[in-house]
Amino acid sequence: MPGSPAPIHLDALGPNGPYRAQAREVVTDVTGRPVAELSTVPRLYVRRGLAALRRAETPPLDERVAALAEAGRLFATATLGGMSVERYEHAVARVSGLPIPIVREATRNTATGLAGAYGFAHQARPRGSRDPSNGAGTAVWIRRADVLAVLTAGNHPGIHVQWAEALALGYRVAVRPSRREPLSAHRLVTALHEAGFGGDQVALMPTDHGTADELVGGADLAMVYGDDVVDKYRASTTVLTHGPGRAKILITSDTDFTRHLDTIVDSIGQQAGAGCVNATAVFVEGDPAPVAEAVADRLAGLPSLPPESDRAVLPVRRLDAARLLEKYVHAEAAGARAWLGGDGLAAELGDGSAALRPAVFQLDRADAPQARLEMPFPCVWVAPWSRADGLAPLRDTIVLTALTSDRDLVGRLLDEPTIRNLHVGDHPTHVLVPGLPNDGYLGEFLMRSKTFTHTAPAPLAAPAPPAVPAAVS
Repeated sequence: MPGSPAPIHLDALGPNGPYRAQAREVVTDVTGRPVAELSTVPRLYVRRGLAALRRAETPPLDERVAALAEAGRLFATATLGGMSVERYEHAVARVSGLPIPIVREATRNTATGLAGAYGFAHQARPRGSRDPSNGAGTAVWIRRADVLAVLTAGNHPGIHVQWAEALALGYRVAVRPSRREPLSAHRLVTALHEAGFGGDQVALMPTDHGTADELVGGADLAMVYGDDVVDKYRASTTVLTHGPGRAKILITSDTDFTRHLDTIVDSIGQQAGAGCVNATAVFVEGDPAPVAEAVADRLAGLPSLPPESDRAVLPVRRLDAARLLEKYVHAEAAGARAWLGGDGLAAELGDGSAALRPAVFQLDRADAPQARLEMPFPCVWVAPWSRADGLAPLRDTIVLTALTSDRDLVGRLLDEPTIRNLHVGDHPTHVLVPGLPNDGYLGEFLMRSKTFTHTAPAPLAAPAPPAVPAAVS
């Protein structure tokens, strides 16, 4: 296209510096226009890179903490790899389709998260390992291993803050960026290098899917995101899986939902409905129709705008991809009552892209399979729920907001292990409290405790004095 800027080169960033591979993948924006070229490294590069990470020494704690804070400052303010923060945010919005206000918020949150990474990571530390009062013995909190591989997701740029906590804990980290949106991972690793972490401390290793398995298998531990890889590694004790979210809301009959409508709508629509913590199902004790109608009325007013607009609130995709998603959702919604989105979900923007409009569907039973569907835009399934249904429809949930005054029910929800987070009252599903776990603390996976006792050894016995010779008579 005449006048289009040259594509951004996203090189691998390894122990020997930037590496521009012969194999490259074109990263396009929501219209299909090329924005960047991502180098894709071969297996040999991954093996050698992991070997270098394994040989490296961990920097002292005070150096790691200072470097993480400096990396956060650079990420949010500096020109890195030739990209200003403004150009980076614009590119991420155009590539991911996320509204630019969300991208800017993620930039600020990344800076804050890096500055507090050590403190956040240590929230998982057992109390026993912090108490040195056990005489000569105590518990110490140590790494399970040395090298962590991370297969990142591309649905939100703020996701990278979590793996940075591993650097605070002394791990060396190999990051495979999402091929859908690799800009954020590349910028963060660049910032970490500029702040003082070596290429043998944190490396960016873009790979194809097959080589990604080599990365996971060659590291000591791994963290992965996304439905496809989660199913592959779910049974592994050395791989931490994240996804899908399936955030939900429960409204019991003792609650006037109209007083909590802001919380319900925000849970569904904030962050463009693209996060794993956005609500995708609402269960109502009683008639779900009034809830579905009220939510649909509120969501219907959201504007359809290009992602770089300051007023954008909905995600954007290439028109053909949006049409395919629309077709899929409508097929899955067969038999459900459409309060919003039944006549179309893809709103063309005139440039080959489309905004994904909100959808609200009413189901006829709590165990309907659609209630488990998670879409990358504001799409919610509203279903009836009764005490006879029990907790089964609410299980397998990253976060549940319960709008209820039933204390016994709250206790049962809190005890349910497959509900990973529980909010009671007006707390939207997507709002995370700094320092509290999102899907468990990362430190629970990366660290372990062991006993250390130290007793001073007994001093060597003093040598016996030489015998005094008897007097000669």
